[in-house]
Amino acid sequence: MHSPVLFVCMPERSHLHRMLPLIEGMIDCQRPVVVLTDPNLRFTVERIGARFLNLFEYGTIESADSTSIPVPSRYVTFAASFAKELTRRIAPLKPELVIYDTFAVIAPLIARALGIPYLNFCAGHALIPSQRIAELHSDPRIDTSEACLGAVQILSSDYGLLNASPFSYVDNLSPHLNIYGEPPQFLLPEHQAALAPLAFFGSLPSASRLSVSGINPFAGSSEALKVYVSFGTVTWKYYQDQALAALRVITRIFSELESHVVVSLGERGISPQTLSELKLPNVSLHGFVDQWTALRHANAFITHHGLNSTHEAIFHGVPMLSYPFFDDQPCLARRCQELGLAVPLCNSPRSPIEPEVLCRALDSLHLKKSQFDARLSEARIWELETIKRRPAVIDRILACSLERF
Repeated sequence: MHSPVLFVCMPERSHLHRMLPLIEGMIDCQRPVVVLTDPNLRFTVERIGARFLNLFEYGTIESADSTSIPVPSRYVTFAASFAKELTRRIAPLKPELVIYDTFAVIAPLIARALGIPYLNFCAGHALIPSQRIAELHSDPRIDTSEACLGAVQILSSDYGLLNASPFSYVDNLSPHLNIYGEPPQFLLPEHQAALAPLAFFGSLPSASRLSVSGINPFAGSSEALKVYVSFGTVTWKYYQDQALAALRVITRIFSELESHVVVSLGERGISPQTLSELKLPNVSLHGFVDQWTALRHANAFITHHGLNSTHEAIFHGVPMLSYPFFDDQPCLARRCQELGLAVPLCNSPRSPIEPEVLCRALDSLHLKKSQFDARLSEARIWELETIKRRPAVIDRILACSLERF
């Protein structure tokens, strides 16, 4: 009987979603899997046959730090506050290695205490620590709590993390292996070098789930142009006003066209007045959309360029209209535009969408349809090739379990 593989994921559903194919791959290899994460993700974990453990059994992020900005800096405080308790909780399971999402600062602390390897599953697109931390240091919105500053001292003195900082959730790579959620063609050579040692796993569902279909939000539509609009879920936590402003322009323009527009509101509660402003002819609003199925039927996708969303669109051959908000999204939007998979709707993140720019982008998708189709078909092959190589990546991951330090 093998020892379990421990996965650690902070409470971001998209990060766990990205790791699910790897979790399933481990289960297919007859490896027991334990996932340490948010209770809200328990159903997802147990549905695929993994064992759930509560990351917040000994305390919440808010109990450790409720004020640091950006919010992921609170994960640093959480790590220093509860690493010892969680290590004692995990130790009797005798895991053979730890695989964690980059934001899980606590995961390497647990692994180092247990003397086992720890492997990072990269949290987004081309998040190069040196570049991202330099950007954060110059951001005037940064507000680090005293608790977080104290946690940095603990990580340095008690855990030997000499580069510890309020931004350790960015600089949280693995010396053993970093697993990347995109095909290699999306990551420039210099970025690949910065993330080495590196293995490309992709973010799409496992091969057995690629044909799964759910509820079609375009069902019954006779319109030739079917447009899916989603800015993800995290965007709404921080930029709701900007998201709504963009949607007002988008829904107004499409209400005048022969189209059917499906808008996902990211499971956020929107006021009745705002909903009435957005609910125009040809537009249907949804708190939740089965995105995988929506993209199967859409002709165009207006997206923030979250990593999962972007690659799901590529798999289904849907050209994208780029409207990024923050973090890795602008970089991924640019890369998709360079590869001929997307058209920009703005020059800078969150800037207002000009109606004429949106109309020109739609014209571009129509006039250059054959070029977009060709580039999307090529990129889809990259996705499938990455999926085919997953067994070799899993072998490489499991080989890391033989390392000790």
